[in-house]
Amino acid sequence: MHTTIRRYEGINSDTVGEIIKRVKEGFVPIISSSGGFIRYQFLDAGNGVIATISVFETELTARASNKNPPQITIGEARIDKVS
Repeated sequence: MHTTIRRYEGINSDTVGEIIKRVKEGFVPIISSSGGFIRYQFLDAGNGVIATISVFETELTARASNKNPPQITIGEARIDKVS
């Protein structure tokens, strides 16, 4: 398994609910249909920080979904999609 972590800062805490809704309805169906997809999680780390974790079967498919180097983030899993 290979994991990609994306971190976003400066998120208005009042908009997290709307972001979760859009991710769940728009992005989750797209990523979950990607080749090699295993799992997706959306974390609300608080203080305007959210992170997403995508797990794939191969390094190639994980790298294809990753455009930025990962940062370590700890937070509550708010979306958890397993294949």
